[in-house]
Amino acid sequence: MNRMGAKSAKLRKLPPFLTVSLLRFNFDFEKCERYKETSCYTFPIQINLRPFCEQTEMDDSEYMYELFSVIIHKGGCYGGHYHVYIRDVDELGNWQLQEEEDRLIEDKALRDIKNAKEIENPLAVLKGILAEEESKQIPVDQLGQKLLEKKGVSWNKKYRKQYGALRKYLQNHPQIFQFSPDENKVGLKEKHKLLFKSDSQGQDLQSSPHKNDVQWNSEKTLTRLRDGSAGCHWFDLNDSKVQPIKEKDIEKQFQGKESAYMLFYRKSELKRPPEARGNPRYQIPEHLLNEMNAANTELQKKRAECDSANNGIDLHLHLSSCYKFHNGALHPSLTWKESVVDLTIDRRKTLGDLRQSVFQMLESWEGDMILSIAKPLPAGLHLYQILDGDELTLDGIGLADGADLFVWNGKEVGGTKVMTGPDHEPVVINVLHLAEYNEGGKGQHFTESQHVFSCSTKVGDLHTALAPSGGIILKNGSGLDKEAKNWEVFREEDMKETVKSVGLTDGCSVLILDSHDQSFVNVSSGNLTAFTYDISWLQVKNFCRTDGDEKHVKITATIETVMSDIKRKAIRELQLEEELANDSCLRPISGNGKLLSPVPEDYTVKEAELKMGSLLGLCHGKAPASTQLFLYFIVGSDQNASPEMEIVVEETVSVKECLNLMLEKSGLSGDNWHLRRIDWCYEAGEALSQENATLKELNVCRGDTLVIMEGKLPPKGFLKIPIWWLKSSSHKKRGENAQDQVNGMTCKMDALQVSPSGDSPEYIHPDMDLCYAGSIEIAGEASLEDLKMQAMTLPCCQERIVPLPSFLRAWTVDSKRPGKLLRNNKQQLDDYKLGGRVEICIEPLQKEEHLGPQDLLLRVQMGIPGERDYYSSTDLVWDISKECTTWALRQRVASHYCLPVDKIEIAKYFPERFEWLPISSWTQQISKRKRKKKQESLQSAPYHLKDGDIIGVKNLLLDDAKDFSTVRDDIGKEKQRQLALEKKKSRQAERLQDHVFSEEKLNIKHRKPEVALSINVGVFR
Repeated sequence: MNRMGAKSAKLRKLPPFLTVSLLRFNFDFEKCERYKETSCYTFPIQINLRPFCEQTEMDDSEYMYELFSVIIHKGGCYGGHYHVYIRDVDELGNWQLQEEEDRLIEDKALRDIKNAKEIENPLAVLKGILAEEESKQIPVDQLGQKLLEKKGVSWNKKYRKQYGALRKYLQNHPQIFQFSPDENKVGLKEKHKLLFKSDSQGQDLQSSPHKNDVQWNSEKTLTRLRDGSAGCHWFDLNDSKVQPIKEKDIEKQFQGKESAYMLFYRKSELKRPPEARGNPRYQIPEHLLNEMNAANTELQKKRAECDSANNGIDLHLHLSSCYKFHNGALHPSLTWKESVVDLTIDRRKTLGDLRQSVFQMLESWEGDMILSIAKPLPAGLHLYQILDGDELTLDGIGLADGADLFVWNGKEVGGTKVMTGPDHEPVVINVLHLAEYNEGGKGQHFTESQHVFSCSTKVGDLHTALAPSGGIILKNGSGLDKEAKNWEVFREEDMKETVKSVGLTDGCSVLILDSHDQSFVNVSSGNLTAFTYDISWLQVKNFCRTDGDEKHVKITATIETVMSDIKRKAIRELQLEEELANDSCLRPISGNGKLLSPVPEDYTVKEAELKMGSLLGLCHGKAPASTQLFLYFIVGSDQNASPEMEIVVEETVSVKECLNLMLEKSGLSGDNWHLRRIDWCYEAGEALSQENATLKELNVCRGDTLVIMEGKLPPKGFLKIPIWWLKSSSHKKRGENAQDQVNGMTCKMDALQVSPSGDSPEYIHPDMDLCYAGSIEIAGEASLEDLKMQAMTLPCCQERIVPLPSFLRAWTVDSKRPGKLLRNNKQQLDDYKLGGRVEICIEPLQKEEHLGPQDLLLRVQMGIPGERDYYSSTDLVWDISKECTTWALRQRVASHYCLPVDKIEIAKYFPERFEWLPISSWTQQISKRKRKKKQESLQSAPYHLKDGDIIGVKNLLLDDAKDFSTVRDDIGKEKQRQLALEKKKSRQAERLQDHVFSEEKLNIKHRKPEVALSINVGVFR
């Protein structure tokens, strides 16, 4: 037979203190990890242990425990923070919560606000009026009158804007007000009248003690609160932060990440001795008391230092005995440190305290002591108001940290009377005079000096002190670097104004002009016609004399001076014939001594873009007018073969007319010529293809250099394209010596350096098997198929049998090799963005070819086993639409040669460096993380795979050598190394020769003339 049983334990003896651990930390055997129990566990403030004891006959007080401390853990099982709640058993402090004291104040404020709102609320006012009436209802008009008598203001004036008309307001509250059947009278409903009377009586009872000035209610409440909470205060001890808490706040620690960890109970019958109440030193060891006293002393010291730092201000005292007054301001007679005394004082102290402190610092001071606020200005130290009122605080009078104070007798400094206040501030003014002469024509063109005036000085007194008789003064409040229009003349009516009223402040400039300098001033407008920085000189060198005497003079000018005036002054200074003015011109001289294009005589210095101090040459010949262009031109792109010539043409002439004039001057004839601009490399650049356009429309400027080139330009919209024939790409015959082949190629390269524009039909392009076939003119709107058809009509191509254009492959020529592959026979040539200097090579095919946009054409060649050479290359078309990676390429090459993928090695050839770059093996180990990423494309670095690249292949079944280089590569690298050494030796020899014959070589070295830099940005895809 089964019986229910219970197992338990009883306590035989109870301790005075009971410690309970809540075992918040546990271990999960399924997950094999620690965790913290954050579930709810409630515990009482008081607990009776009688049910758990063996002896239960004692009094209840023997079994009662009360909570006096709780240790709280915040965080998880792997880290966190502990703090503790402790009950103030010994009543060591007033732990009254601030919010409880604030609540008493807030309650009173809320009652006051509520009463005020009730007074302002029309509902309460109307209810009060109707409740006072003995009759049940009164007329609505009479209610409005009673409201006026009680409030002193009518309904319409006070409430109508917010609540509407009185009758309508009453009708909107039917639950309170009751109208008569004719709606002329109104009254309160019975229940509201009774409620209003009871509320009024209750308010009278509560307000009566206040009327007798006896605040017993609040005092009694506060006393009861304090008595009831005595010994029950709790506080939170959290590191160095201690703050009171409510007892009910302990309930928040029942659960959660921040929850109770250990509980401490004490017997309720345990009573602290009377001497422990409010005594924090009770039974504290002596050494701990000493440590506490030392810590409190240090804390008080830190508080004092913090208070001093927050309220202390540093004042700079300037002593009058160390200053002298001159040039309108105070200046130290000694160094700044010796003239200034620093004083630190509390801002809460009074001016009398400050004065007493200064007296104590300056024991030798005699007589009255006046403290004035001082301010350092550009002119010196200036004094403002005198500090008065010893009872005022320093903060109250506005003394800030770092303020300057001047200590003096209030009358004079060093026997000189000092004017104080903002009306006598000294102002530093820059006074400028035009310089009589300036060597080199550069830099400063005036003399400058600084003067100090009081801001209350009259402008007339300023004029008398600075300007000579007959002189004028101009001001510039915007500084020296501004334009001439900012300079204004002081008029007669300005002479009565003060310096401050006319806007002169520190740093402003005034210009003093003598009577002979006043030609720069427009008296009618009062403005300066030329800015002082622009008044300078130009140097003119004489090139008109043939006796070799090249004398040069300096001519005074401004940026607005006309070039014809400069030329006349130069002829007069050089003592030349006056008739020369009609048959001469001024030409700027460049840094290397070249005469540049003449300057039109009706140009100003500014329009001619001349810098002050520039060197000009006075030469024979008339200067071009402002509507004419002075141009340089050469025949052919080789400057050494053709001398540079000059010509003056109208800017409105067309390109064709300009070409004819240049051909006539150079002695050439025919119409098989065209004009090109010179580029930044001083080579023939952009062609002037619009023959009927004017030079002005094409932005041809004065001083430009044009090149006359042989050959006629194609019509507008047409392209003139040189055509090359790409021979078979087969390599040397087997058995041919590699050294002989390289030597033969070198001889071919050296012998056949012929321009494509020549008449040689069998020109072989260096470095490649290219044969020049001729040139064609074709419209830009034509298709690639039309270009191939037209190329097939050239004499060189007619010898070869080509069935259809699809049997031809078109390439652009780039760096003497096939460059970009042109696809899609139906696409227009303009869509390829070929440019005006493109060359096309045509490659014949054995079968038709239609390459798609994602097809990559490669030249693959298999290595010859046992030899450092390759079989003839074959074309391989590789679809890269899916991927262009090493693995995909190896698969495509292996399938092309019917070999296993792991039995081949491949590499890309760089012919310009004679180097092979192996394409890494597909069997390399790749981590999982890298395998997830998309593999890099072979079209990016370092392979940059493109159409026409050569791919070398090694068959590991027959040849295990992984060296892809050939004998031709070794010879090519050796030749490159020898060429580099020869260039290095030649450069060293040139540097040595330049060092030995530097002066001689500078005189004979031909320097190309300076040209403007022109950058044309094309269309990028």
